[in-house]
Amino acid sequence: MASFWQGVLLLSLITISVYADMKLDCRPDFVTLVWTESGSQVDLSLFRLGSCFPTSITAREVVFSVDFSDCYFSRLVTGDHLIYANNLTYISTAESRIHSFSHPVVCTYDRPKDWYPLIYQPVFNTHGQGDLIFHAGLMNDDFSGPAVLTSFPLGSFIPIMASVEQATHQPLLLLLEECVAAATPKLHPESNLYTIITNKGCLVDSKISRSKFEPRQKSSEIKLSLQAFRFGLGEQVYLHCKLVAWDPMGLDNTKKACHYVGDQGWELLDNPAYSNLCDCCDSSCGSRKIRSTGLGKLGIAHGAVLGPFTITES
Repeated sequence: MASFWQGVLLLSLITISVYADMKLDCRPDFVTLVWTESGSQVDLSLFRLGSCFPTSITAREVVFSVDFSDCYFSRLVTGDHLIYANNLTYISTAESRIHSFSHPVVCTYDRPKDWYPLIYQPVFNTHGQGDLIFHAGLMNDDFSGPAVLTSFPLGSFIPIMASVEQATHQPLLLLLEECVAAATPKLHPESNLYTIITNKGCLVDSKISRSKFEPRQKSSEIKLSLQAFRFGLGEQVYLHCKLVAWDPMGLDNTKKACHYVGDQGWELLDNPAYSNLCDCCDSSCGSRKIRSTGLGKLGIAHGAVLGPFTITES
């Protein structure tokens, strides 16, 4: 096994490469990708690594730092090599002058002699602290049960609720970190998107509508009243969201739930007294280095697709 890790360390040095504006750093069980953009017309928030949203965004760089168990990396064993592959994709919008494009992301390692594929690898394993099971769906008007109808008049509210079953896990706070509307159940480079939540938990749709997070009843649930929008009017619409179950004591400007409230500006759902955590919602909410905990992480993320539903003329 030692020879395997030696091979990994060697290859990790070799695979720190620059392809045009992309820097790739392959490590034993995770990868860091940095795309540096010199142009000013590219919306860096529209980059995806497989199914993953960016870890952080600055004025010129988009960064992904993810495990190989995330983002739908494919794994291929061939001869003496173990290969993880994915695609970095730019998803253009209807207003963008930049066409969609995709770039391969490949990390190659020496295959250890005693390596064998896992028969089963739990997606939500929490290191002996209890499994997490995520739920997300469209609800009826009072959030008391699943929606019976999936057609919503323009301007009405679409009730959405997400929750996480925590079993014996330490208590966690559920957040909606990202959410976009699309016309397809899977995101493609050519997909048109309508951004609802972005920038690490900012409900940007609330700046132009009456959309809002509803007061919490449980830390393990989050409710969203989304005002029906014109995107995909009369057609089937899907919501693609990233849920994060997080340490409630670890909130900062990258782990939060913020909505815009009239003349008051951005407000933090869980404690309006700390709404300064939302100040970055009009710019860029930077990343933070996760401190060490007994779990090794402060939380876990999960992707969810809701729909289809239809928005009709009122």
